[in-house]
Amino acid sequence: MDNIDLQILRQVRDWRTAGHAVALGSITRTWGSAPRPPGSSVAIRDDGLVAGSVSGGCIEDDLIAKAKAGALASGVPQVVRYGIDAEAAHRFGLPCGGLIELVLEPVQACTRLDELLQQLQAGQRVRRRLTLATGEVELQPAGSTDELELTDTHLVTHHGPSWRLLIVGAGQLTQYLCPMAAALGYEVLVCDPREEYTTGFPAEHARLVPGMPDDVVRELQPDGHTAVIALTHDPKLDDLALMEALVSPAFYVGAIGSRVNQAKRRARLMEHFGMSEASLARLHGPVGLKNGARTPPEIAVSILAELTAVRYGYRVPEPVAVAPQAVVEAGCVT
Repeated sequence: MDNIDLQILRQVRDWRTAGHAVALGSITRTWGSAPRPPGSSVAIRDDGLVAGSVSGGCIEDDLIAKAKAGALASGVPQVVRYGIDAEAAHRFGLPCGGLIELVLEPVQACTRLDELLQQLQAGQRVRRRLTLATGEVELQPAGSTDELELTDTHLVTHHGPSWRLLIVGAGQLTQYLCPMAAALGYEVLVCDPREEYTTGFPAEHARLVPGMPDDVVRELQPDGHTAVIALTHDPKLDDLALMEALVSPAFYVGAIGSRVNQAKRRARLMEHFGMSEASLARLHGPVGLKNGARTPPEIAVSILAELTAVRYGYRVPEPVAVAPQAVVEAGCVT
């Protein structure tokens, strides 16, 4: 499972190989309420087929009409805005005051699409600099920041994973978690010194990192774009890695296990390693949103849902369990 960026660019490559003209659109700014954030992309084929999205559909409809009229896939990049006034906002399905700015660029040889795809497929982060007057593109290694920038002359975007997820443990749950996290734009790293778990581990969406988990965490130097999750159920592996992660700037630190085992873990880390209550308060355990998840794929979904909430500054309250019969009587199940 690839992230949206890769899916759209691969589709553009395939369309171009089949002989179609294609335009690529990137959201550069939004004002007020907007359906998609800056950086979101859409590709429009000359016959109106679309990959990706920049709105709930109304803006795409307008782009399709322009593509069929031959107004997108030739010439040089152009900056367009939707929803400048109330009438236009209503026409394009934007909430009151919403405005979306796009850069639309014809895909051509100077777009350097194949080179960008090659670097992204290798897991690299890329800084892409588009010259608006010509459509020429420069590809450079991404720096420590990934801000989108539009000036009168250039559009600078960043592509590839800007978030990291280190998973301690290569069990069945991890095998579901890796492709889902990769689809959300994470660079996924897996550490497990147990050969019986790493032998034959499918590494298509993750990179296996050798060594003991606590050493790996220290070498990784987690920053505010890093999450660390311990999933082995083995205190000898999980606890020391968590201790290193909890004193780092990692934005999320979580561990699998029941509430009883989490309480025991906190007691161990406090009594034997002198960890403070403030550091331990950062530990998400049991890991993931409390939504009744039981199977490995369900738990993976709950973990990524909580990661997403934390990334965007939301705290999801404890859910209220509803008896199955009450759900049926409320008409929520048919």
